[in-house]
Amino acid sequence: MYVVVMGCGRVGSALSASLERLGHEVAVIDKDAQAFRRLGPDFRGRQVVGQGFHREVLIEAGAEKADAFAAVSSGDNSNIISARVARETFGIDRVVARIYDAKRAAVYERLGIPTVATVPWSTDRLMRMLLPDGVASAWREPNGTVAILPLPLHEDWVGHPVRALEQTAGCRVAFIVRFGTGVLPHADTIVQHEDTIYVAAVSGTVSEVTAAASAPPQEG
Repeated sequence: MYVVVMGCGRVGSALSASLERLGHEVAVIDKDAQAFRRLGPDFRGRQVVGQGFHREVLIEAGAEKADAFAAVSSGDNSNIISARVARETFGIDRVVARIYDAKRAAVYERLGIPTVATVPWSTDRLMRMLLPDGVASAWREPNGTVAILPLPLHEDWVGHPVRALEQTAGCRVAFIVRFGTGVLPHADTIVQHEDTIYVAAVSGTVSEVTAAASAPPQEG
C-alpha cells in the first residue's frame, strides 16, 4: 500500500516507521522540517514540508495514488480538514483522523470519516489495566453514549438464555466469544461455561448492568 501520514510527531513518526517495516510505501507531511528527524536515518519514504490540507502539498506527497491517509497531527482542525480533503478531493477510501475532542469525533464519524478519539481511547485502556474485569469498556462510541464491555457473569447464569440476561441487566448482548470463536447470539442462545459475553449498554448504566450480571438470575 501507499500511505500518506499527516503529522510527524511521536504518533506520526512511529506509525510511519511501522508501516515501512511492514513493507508499505509511506509519505510523511509536516509543517516543521525538523520533525522528520524523529523518523531516523533509515527511513526511506517521502518527506514533504507543508500544511497537510493544502492541495499542492498533498499532490507532492503522492495523494493522487495513495491507498490510505492518516491525519495524526496535534491539531483537531488540521486533522479533520486534511482527512476531508483526502477523502473528498483525492478519493482516498481508507482515511482516519486522530481527534482529541470526543464531541467533535462524533460529528466527524457521522460525516463518514473514521476517527480515533485519543482521550477516551486512552482512558478506557488505562481503566482496563487498573479496574476489575468488566468495569471498563472494550469499545466506546465517539460521543460516549454507547459502550461495548466484556461482562463477567455470575456462575448461575450458565444454562439461562441470552433473553433473560438482557431483560435483567437492561443491555443487549452484542456477541459471545466461545472457545476462541465469535458467536452472534439470538434471544434463545444459552449461556455456557467459559463464555465471554460482550454487551452493548448506555454508558450511564454500565455500573447497573455489571451489578445485575454479577448477581444470580432471579427465578420466575
